[in-house]
Amino acid sequence: MRPRPAADRADLVDLADRADLDRLLRRFYPAAFADPLIGPFFTELAGLDLEAHLPHITDFWERALLRTGEYRRNAFAPHAVLHRRRPLTAEHFGRWVQLWRASVDGLYRGPVAERAKEQGERIALGMLRRTSGGATGGGAGGFVPLSAVLLRS
Repeated sequence: MRPRPAADRADLVDLADRADLDRLLRRFYPAAFADPLIGPFFTELAGLDLEAHLPHITDFWERALLRTGEYRRNAFAPHAVLHRRRPLTAEHFGRWVQLWRASVDGLYRGPVAERAKEQGERIALGMLRRTSGGATGGGAGGFVPLSAVLLRS
């Protein structure tokens, strides 16, 4: 029997606390690291140690979505460094959004989950505008990667 699409899954609940964000981020980042388009930004260019950075990333999303976090860093700064090393394009940010939305849809459903997807898109677009000097460069390729489909199931 095939799993029901995320939109039809009655067992999904909304994002409610830091533990939910941790679960979401631990689903999203392995997919992002493994993605052939954006993975190298995390693994090769940034050399991101997920366990070391996850508390900060969770703080960011806790503040953005639950209004309870204590994030006091500059979220743009590491992206600017990466962009100087290898340009981040609309395709890269589009893929990030695809994976983020699929990760949220695969685990949660409700108003906060919808806000997480909307906020992710706003953040990605803002990062793209800042790295590209205001240009957005068009679409993100028009396809959903297999990894995004797998995250929804």
